[in-house]
Amino acid sequence: AILYMLGEMHKSGSVLDAPIGGGEAIVKALVSGLEKFGGELKLRSHVADVIIENDRAVGVRLKNGEVLRASKAVVSNAPLWNTADMLKSQKQHSKGASSFVDWVESVEPTPSFCHLHLGIKGDGLENLEPHHVVINDRNIPIDAPQNLIIISIPSLLDPTAAPEGHHVVHAYLAGNEPYQIYEDLKSKEEYVSLKEERTQALWVALEKVIPDIRQRVLPEVNMTATPLTHARFLRRHKGAYGPNLPAGKTSYPGPKTEIDGFFRCGDSCFPGVGVPAVAASGINAANSIADVSEHLQLLDELRSRNVYDDTLTKPAAIA
Repeated sequence: AILYMLGEMHKSGSVLDAPIGGGEAIVKALVSGLEKFGGELKLRSHVADVIIENDRAVGVRLKNGEVLRASKAVVSNAPLWNTADMLKSQKQHSKGASSFVDWVESVEPTPSFCHLHLGIKGDGLENLEPHHVVINDRNIPIDAPQNLIIISIPSLLDPTAAPEGHHVVHAYLAGNEPYQIYEDLKSKEEYVSLKEERTQALWVALEKVIPDIRQRVLPEVNMTATPLTHARFLRRHKGAYGPNLPAGKTSYPGPKTEIDGFFRCGDSCFPGVGVPAVAASGINAANSIADVSEHLQLLDELRSRNVYDDTLTKPAAIA
């Protein structure tokens, strides 16, 4: 994503899209697709353990004790460390579970985020661009702490995201905020003070785009998030963006595991972190579970909708 924004975004014909209705619209679309094919979304259903019988994953046990049996396979979309927690109770009974948990203990997390979520008065901002990248120092690594800042104003693309005459602004330190500096805070006062200190870089970056941003902010829509916010509300291990798996040294694993009937997808799998990559990992997992006849049925459906071009895969003589 960063390479695209820096190298491609300013070329002629490049576009930036935003979902109409915001992130909620994406969630609703996913739930709709799930329910369309007979799935059910269970909220407030924290998984405690993956159940393994005869070396095969057969279901999950929730924290409230309820057991959900799998009809075909168990798929974990949870981050690496959360998935390992669900398998720890099976280490003594499953070589695959033991191997997975041991591997996860060797994986370091990436740094985390700091965010500002703001509502602002929008008068005089008609010519403002919706997306900005601020690099504070081009002579140091782009992922150095507080060096790369992303600013997004989605209401410029989707006016329904904010009341008339206003905009919503999201500024964040892009996966470069160290979790360690938050770990040993002793009081709420220390935390509030550190939040204010660490978000100053975001305010300075915002002022490069909207010089009077501080005067425009609505007091009731001025929210800050830190690595501790990610850890608490998103259950992210150390608030991490994902696992630190450096290119050239290791690689993101695919959907299959050493445990029969247990698959993985999400930001700890190939092709990596971020919404597009995670969506692709879900497709990889589904393809790994589905049999060949289901693949062929899907291709036929895509052809009928003129979505799939046979000439891309058929030999030239046939095409």
